[in-house]
Amino acid sequence: MLFKKRKMKLINNKIALIFGLTICAYGSVNAQTSHKKKIDGVVAVVGDYVVLDSDIDKTFIELQARGVETKDIPRCEMLGKLLEDKLYAHQAVQDSIVVSDGEVNEFMNSQLDQMVEQVGSIEKVIQLYNKKNLEDFKTTFFDVVKMNKLTEQMQRKILEDVEITPEEVRIFFNKIPKEELPVFGAEMEVAQIVVKPVVSQAQKQKAIDKLKEIKKEVQEGASFFSRAVIYTDDKASIPNGGYYKLTKKTQFVKEFKDVAFSLQEGEISEPFETEFGYHIIYLEKIRGQELDVRHILITPKVTDEALKDAKTKIENIRKRIVDGQITFAEAAKAYSDEKETRNSGGVLVNPRTLETRFELTKMDPSLYSEVADLKDNAVSLPLMDQEQNGNKKYKLITVTHRYEEHTADFATDYLKIKDLALKEKQIKAVAKWSEEKIKETYIKINGEYRDCKFTNNWLKK
Repeated sequence: MLFKKRKMKLINNKIALIFGLTICAYGSVNAQTSHKKKIDGVVAVVGDYVVLDSDIDKTFIELQARGVETKDIPRCEMLGKLLEDKLYAHQAVQDSIVVSDGEVNEFMNSQLDQMVEQVGSIEKVIQLYNKKNLEDFKTTFFDVVKMNKLTEQMQRKILEDVEITPEEVRIFFNKIPKEELPVFGAEMEVAQIVVKPVVSQAQKQKAIDKLKEIKKEVQEGASFFSRAVIYTDDKASIPNGGYYKLTKKTQFVKEFKDVAFSLQEGEISEPFETEFGYHIIYLEKIRGQELDVRHILITPKVTDEALKDAKTKIENIRKRIVDGQITFAEAAKAYSDEKETRNSGGVLVNPRTLETRFELTKMDPSLYSEVADLKDNAVSLPLMDQEQNGNKKYKLITVTHRYEEHTADFATDYLKIKDLALKEKQIKAVAKWSEEKIKETYIKINGEYRDCKFTNNWLKK
């Protein structure tokens, strides 16, 4: 199985390098201070960019912080990756690809928000990175983030026109020796029906009234920060007093952004509804196209009676399916409260592959535990689940199809084979681009690294 173990691994590893292995400026809290005693120097130059010896060390630390095993990665290979990143960034500038300061700052602020959520405060983040203050932190990482953004955009530009035809997929598959065809693991397709308890109008009004009361207190001098810490159901924003930086590109629900961008600086909105519950927003500061906002979320509570009614409803649905009065797919379309799946008969989409199949060895553990003992077309007993907003719901699960481990078949596994064929074509496109750009770009490798055996012709021999 040489092809399965080596060639497929090579394709996937190379494409991971193309897309995923950009240097993350936020992976390791000690990346800036771990090698103080080491004499640093320029080991390579690519166009307008330099690579320092310490950059290689930092990259190893970053990968280790992200859980990547690095003991078998030679320094020459790591330098090769850094040279690729510099070449992408250099060529992006030559091709007039623009990354605005605002885009860089937006990304940095998003990363900061995530780190604050993890460690508790922005002061702790600054302390962990051994910086004097927030300005020092941002100054340190601004150029790194900008280069990574240029790299990403250049990569996308190279690959945006790379497409694969059915005939190319067929040729790719037919070139694989029969004894070296990849083996795909056991998979299954899963469907579900969701019944959510009905939130009473009284509970909704209770949330609205509480938000109006908080708004009045703030207008009379109370701290919005402290009220958010005490009352918000948005746990992620509690440490920051409900604070978020917001642009029109920020991945928030439309209703939230619409209200935020309708406010004047210093204004507090009326209570409004999203899928998460009811909110008020305080617009703290307008910075061009960026807003500093604070919000408070109150999720209407589901009563025990409503939860009981939901369980009764889903038990009746299950009985009708088991008795043969209605199929699972028909019941999903008629009764499921999950709009994302009901029109497909409840069939779930694998978020990792965007296909309907779930490979058992890579399935989310919570989902696997729910379906592991189910026979084909059997319907689970009602299972209690919890939504992002904390409200409980009931669901039924069934396994609609099961695929045992098998050698790749062109018809059955066409989408997987197409993906492998496309990745191989992308690798060739990147290799061709790199070969051409290396020839026309100023590149210099210094010292012991001139003895490296690079995949690309960085030494221009």
